[in-house]
Amino acid sequence: MTTTDPNAPAVPPPAATEPASTALPNIAYDLFTKLDLRVATIVEASFHPNADKLLKIKLDDGTPQGRQVCAGIKAWYDPSTLIGKQVVIVANLEPRMLRGEVSQGMILAASDLRDGAVVLGDAKLSADDRDVVVLTTMKPVKAGSKVS
Repeated sequence: MTTTDPNAPAVPPPAATEPASTALPNIAYDLFTKLDLRVATIVEASFHPNADKLLKIKLDDGTPQGRQVCAGIKAWYDPSTLIGKQVVIVANLEPRMLRGEVSQGMILAASDLRDGAVVLGDAKLSADDRDVVVLTTMKPVKAGSKVS
């Protein structure tokens, strides 16, 4: 039998997160190792000319030519605040056109429900319901450094 100490501090409830039903199935380690995660430095960032939710970002990824990505973070970031930040990218994602601009990878970000946000069924979350935080490094590293 377990007893509870009435003088023990209360344990806060877990932070709000998206429903567990959004979790994806496990994958084999060999599949994970096919991802090429790298550190890149943002050298330019601007509003995407043809999209309401995208930023157009130029990265120093350690290669001579660098790369461009389009990231759906416009609701959370002003482009000028991103210059010089080091981010984690998926470097071996196939390039694709996003509203007329090429995107050569993906910047990784975490998404969390804001306090008071409520998820109802399959409803899409708005920018007011969640916060998005781009993954960065704790200290500077060379652009192109492998993430493992």
